[in-house]
Amino acid sequence: MTYQRFAYLYDTLMEDVPYDRWVEWIIHSTDKHGFGKKKIMDLACGTGELSVRLAKAGFDVTGIDLSEDMLAVAHTKADGNGLSIPFYHQDMTELTSLGQFEMIGIFCDSLNYLPETTDVEKTFAGVFQHLEPGGLFLFDVHSLYKMEVIFQEGPFTLTDENISYIWECFQGEYPLSVEHELTFFVLDEETGQYDRVEEYHFQRTYEIEKYIQMLNAAGFELVDIMADFKPGEPGPEAERILFTARKGLS
Repeated sequence: MTYQRFAYLYDTLMEDVPYDRWVEWIIHSTDKHGFGKKKIMDLACGTGELSVRLAKAGFDVTGIDLSEDMLAVAHTKADGNGLSIPFYHQDMTELTSLGQFEMIGIFCDSLNYLPETTDVEKTFAGVFQHLEPGGLFLFDVHSLYKMEVIFQEGPFTLTDENISYIWECFQGEYPLSVEHELTFFVLDEETGQYDRVEEYHFQRTYEIEKYIQMLNAAGFELVDIMADFKPGEPGPEAERILFTARKGLS
């Protein structure tokens, strides 16, 4: 999937996303499991919002994304904050030659954009290869409740002075998958006209047990699981499941 113009709308649309909660979770996880603020790969980093926040918090960050448009925004954002963050254009299912990291994260439900189970398995294998022994792998995904209930309550709409959208969700062809059809109306400040931009997105999730099975098959040990940034086992109406796994020392 290429984000094209959507990359340049993304930060405006995501202004209310609680990025600080991800940063707090990452810091909590690294402290809890004996890590300081160390070398982390922000996989599927998008426009670099979390990469920048993590760098400001003292992490040594490398950003990876499939979208060159997203990475262009990320580079500009890092430069604007006086940060030197390396960003690389790679597919998360085909990671190669990126060196070793003490932590790797796939945040903001980016893993849910992979359509096939084999894609998730290949991603986990690539993450494993790029982690140092004992390194942490953190990721979050949509829950079954989010896919089967929340997304089906649409359509969702936003009306603002400069941008509006209609967001429709449909059951996807795969189990526990959703197809998102988004239509944006974006103000062109030069002409005063609104441009129409259409985007299609696909997301798929799995049961918690399936994620654990795929982690174990890749060589990881699950060390923590939580929901909606709150400690404790996920409840039936949790919307976001957060996993922390560790690569073995040998």
